[in-house]
Amino acid sequence: MIQRFLMSLAILVLATVGVRAQSAESLPHYQPGQTVDSAIRIWGDDQMNVVMKHWQDGFRKYHSHVRLETKLLGTGTGMAGLYTGVADVALMGRDATPSEIMAFEWVFRYKPLGVEVATGSLDVPGKTFALAVFVNKDNPLAQLTLAQLDAIFGSEHLRGPRNFRTWGDLGLNGEWANKSINPYGYDVETGTGSFFRNAIFKGSDKWNCDLREFADPKGPGNAQHDAGQRISEALAHDRYGIAFSSLRSLSPQLKTVALATSESEPYYTPSKDNLIQRKYLLTRAVSIYVNRAPGKPIDPNVKEFLRYILSQEGQQDLVREGDYLPLSEATVREQLRKLE
Repeated sequence: MIQRFLMSLAILVLATVGVRAQSAESLPHYQPGQTVDSAIRIWGDDQMNVVMKHWQDGFRKYHSHVRLETKLLGTGTGMAGLYTGVADVALMGRDATPSEIMAFEWVFRYKPLGVEVATGSLDVPGKTFALAVFVNKDNPLAQLTLAQLDAIFGSEHLRGPRNFRTWGDLGLNGEWANKSINPYGYDVETGTGSFFRNAIFKGSDKWNCDLREFADPKGPGNAQHDAGQRISEALAHDRYGIAFSSLRSLSPQLKTVALATSESEPYYTPSKDNLIQRKYLLTRAVSIYVNRAPGKPIDPNVKEFLRYILSQEGQQDLVREGDYLPLSEATVREQLRKLE
């Protein structure tokens, strides 16, 4: 009963911290640079339907004659629409994969331009949620660096001198010292698994062969028993396990581990504020990809739409939707520079 109360309190604290973080009021207001009265074709992530509707309605307040043609059938369709010429905007709930970038390059002989337009959610299924690192509640470990995560979950250890396979390798002693580290996580072929690999392995694609992988079940009626939930259930019964999973699946039998780039840097846990400010290392983002030839300007209509999305009004639309998080002021400035 006490554990359940503490778990509820922890979730309440995370939500409270995020209230301030979700404000977009410090961003500049949208000021039209030109009139848009032609079509903008948008393909991509079906999870962004509500946000896209808000963006379209907001943009039409300034450009009443614009035609926004939306076909959101899934992130996997976004880049295909772009390189086949049937879309002007690819809305992606994840980074484009190497094969998607390669397909675009085969057609145009240069890479697409990616612009971050939203921070992923803290813990909402399907909505570019951040990843958390969990251990059993009895584990004395409290924090990890990128190099240590690489040494645990990978096998090429590009960030350090060797792999870590026992808890003693991480400095734990006593009963923990000689116990094997048992890793759990998402199917490495999924977008979630690929994100973790790209964030941690420093370019390697070689996983710890002992990793126990979980994929989301197919078919209706499985929403309450997704991969993240099953990862957490398995870890709860393994005193010597470690996992990367969704914060939504955190249970009283588990605890999160704070992460840092290196031992000399601050350690952060996943919270809405830490995600928006990009302090937490496993923060994910939603990006829009567009066709921009090197040395050439972006299509002016697409640029105007992106400028709206990156304005105070566009980011407030994200806050209104409630699942995705807005960008920080620093990230907005960085993305706007890409448009010039």
